[in-house]
Amino acid sequence: MALKIRLTKVGSVHQPLYRVVVAEARSRRDGDPVEFLGTYTPKTKGNPINLKLDRVEYWLGKGALPTNTMHAMIKKARRSAAAAPAAATA
Repeated sequence: MALKIRLTKVGSVHQPLYRVVVAEARSRRDGDPVEFLGTYTPKTKGNPINLKLDRVEYWLGKGALPTNTMHAMIKKARRSAAAAPAAATA
């Protein structure tokens, strides 16, 4: 069973909202996922990505492959998570 970390759309036409999910590679975009990992709301200011980074690491360790878009978002979420404790201690 090949797994992918990808986005699934749940928002309406002019209010996009995406869920970050782990799903089988051959399932349809809005099909039944294995697990929900977070959300992505592109219209919000600040931090539009909410991810459970510990679960993302778990699934990456199990062999799930992120899509190109999710790879970039995971990198951005990791950077913002690393910057948050550094800003809190400063």
